[in-house]
Amino acid sequence: MSSVRKFQVTFDCAEPERLARFWCEVLGYDPAPPPRGFASWDAFDRTLPPEQRGGAFACVDPSGEGPRLYFQRVPEGKVVKNRVHLCVRVGTGLVGEERLAALRAECARLEALGARCQRVLLADEHNESCIVMQDIEGNEFCLD
Repeated sequence: MSSVRKFQVTFDCAEPERLARFWCEVLGYDPAPPPRGFASWDAFDRTLPPEQRGGAFACVDPSGEGPRLYFQRVPEGKVVKNRVHLCVRVGTGLVGEERLAALRAECARLEALGARCQRVLLADEHNESCIVMQDIEGNEFCLD
């Protein structure tokens, strides 16, 4: 058997620190420690050429269980639907109206942070309700 490996999720984006701090709020993550040998991300950035400053940021699950999230600046903007997206599990174990109420409450919290609600998918005979959202740079994610 192969061993389970840790992984990180990488976001291409325009403003790495801003997007990272948004996802810290969504998930309860913390900004990652700066690179080894630096007291802060600002101190690290000052060692880079001006065009590379602010080009990356990361956040981590304080419990150590979830993946590290890494945000890197890229020159091009987002133009198509994500092929991979995060599902934020806020309704786990809930069904019906109780689940929908929890999803709507989290949707309202995230909209206050700058996220946008795309559509509410109501429960049917096969699936429970979920809400399709976009983060502050337009990346799709779900409240599930």
